[in-house]
Amino acid sequence: MATAVVKESASIKQAVLIINGMDSGKFPRLLSRILQKLHLKAEQSFNEDEEEKLQAAFSLDKQNLKLVLETISFILEQAVYHNLKTLVLRQQLENIHLEQVKIDAFANAWENSGQETVEKFRQRILSPKKLETTAWQLNLQMAQSTQAKMKSPQAVLELGVSTEDTKVIGDPVLSIIKKNLEKVFLEFNHKELLEFYNKLETIQAQLDSLT
Repeated sequence: MATAVVKESASIKQAVLIINGMDSGKFPRLLSRILQKLHLKAEQSFNEDEEEKLQAAFSLDKQNLKLVLETISFILEQAVYHNLKTLVLRQQLENIHLEQVKIDAFANAWENSGQETVEKFRQRILSPKKLETTAWQLNLQMAQSTQAKMKSPQAVLELGVSTEDTKVIGDPVLSIIKKNLEKVFLEFNHKELLEFYNKLETIQAQLDSLT
């Protein structure tokens, strides 16, 4: 039996229920678009206007559509990282109880564009950045002066991200590696922090599947 590379977490279960209820005629086009742009990490598969059209087309609210798009991307990324055969991908999707017509759509998309996507990932240049430090603080922002008693809690994360610059001096064998630390500040309200946490849970599931 193949090792599970797509594990049935709570978010995966929820996403599968939604995907199984989606229009099967429109679903393959959605898969094709996501697979086409999967290697472009800095670019979303759909812009804001397109996402609104998708919500209408599949009768989904914004939150459920986001979960679906992230789950499909996660499944396809696992297929890329493990360079899965189509039959193995089918088995993985059966294990998380995806319905057969959706499994067929995944398999057809992967059969047609899977190896091309794997090659695009191999050619992609990854930015050599590394997380070095983390810190956080909680701020309370006052609301409008007419409602001075109301406070809005804001969480601020401070991430220290390093990049390495390599300088060659004379002989190419001699080089100096200089580490530059950049601080990135992220501010979240309660809802945004919850969404960020759910994203981290998805990333953790992906890391767990690789170990």
